[in-house]
Amino acid sequence: MKKITLTLCLLMLGFLSFAQYGNVGHLTIFSENGDKFFLILNGEKMNDIAQTNLRIEDLNQPYYNAKIIFENKNLQEISKNYLSLQDADAQFCDVTYKIKNDKNNTNKRKLNFFSQIPVQQNYVVPSNVYVIHYGQPQPAVTQTTTTTTTTNGNGGNANAQINMGGINMNVNINDQMGGTQTTTTTTTTSTGANYNDGPRGGGHHGNHDGHGHDRGCNRRYAMAPGDFNAAVATIKKQSFEDSKLKTAKQVVSANCLNTNQVMQIAELFSFEDNKLEFAKFAYDYCIEPQSYYKLNGIFKFSSNADELSDYVSSRQ
Repeated sequence: MKKITLTLCLLMLGFLSFAQYGNVGHLTIFSENGDKFFLILNGEKMNDIAQTNLRIEDLNQPYYNAKIIFENKNLQEISKNYLSLQDADAQFCDVTYKIKNDKNNTNKRKLNFFSQIPVQQNYVVPSNVYVIHYGQPQPAVTQTTTTTTTTNGNGGNANAQINMGGINMNVNINDQMGGTQTTTTTTTTSTGANYNDGPRGGGHHGNHDGHGHDRGCNRRYAMAPGDFNAAVATIKKQSFEDSKLKTAKQVVSANCLNTNQVMQIAELFSFEDNKLEFAKFAYDYCIEPQSYYKLNGIFKFSSNADELSDYVSSRQ
């Protein structure tokens, strides 16, 4: 009886954990041209520091009204109502939108749907993405202002330090007959930043792969086997070749892979053109660019292998 009760408790805990995890979605917005922006969701400003690649995690509403305000005041704001974080089955997803140029107006940008994948518990966020956990405080932003005053000519100059209530003040008085030049420098810094420092749940950093070679993908490590297998399973579930390619690119753009992992994903495609397109796309996310020649073996036609070799050579 005790064993049955324990089993039921474990099942209930697992169900509650899954239910809690499945009740939130994640939103990533990135600027194709590197335009820095602020994101407002349902009237609430998400980031105090303008970003080009922003991710908001743990959003618990199926729809949001979104507004994008660019740091460059010449660019028009973007408003999008009913931005969805759920799929057709009302399941929360990890959704990505892209900011791109408007072909008819250089001062206008568009917010277009880019991709979506199921919410993954061990999802690895790229190091160049600014992450905010919804409902948690943002990093503190501090400003340091330095003022330098220089007096020229015959004018008099008086300098005094005053301490009032523990507050130090430096007072500089200049004769109006002299020439005075003042330079003010303001530095803005962020402490406790939300930038990712590599893979979650561990992960290591270093300049080399252990064999003396410089590692690619910003010197990060490849996906853990469990995460990679889950990603491969997600790609395999896609019914159409185009959907597989889009999902594969989404996985790769959010992670780093070794050469063998790139090969395994590339071999999921039936068409040579898709294998080639994926191999080119994944090059920037491979931690072993010096071993990328191994991918030549996945092609039936030597022309595709030659094209990949030429592409890799052009990137080195």
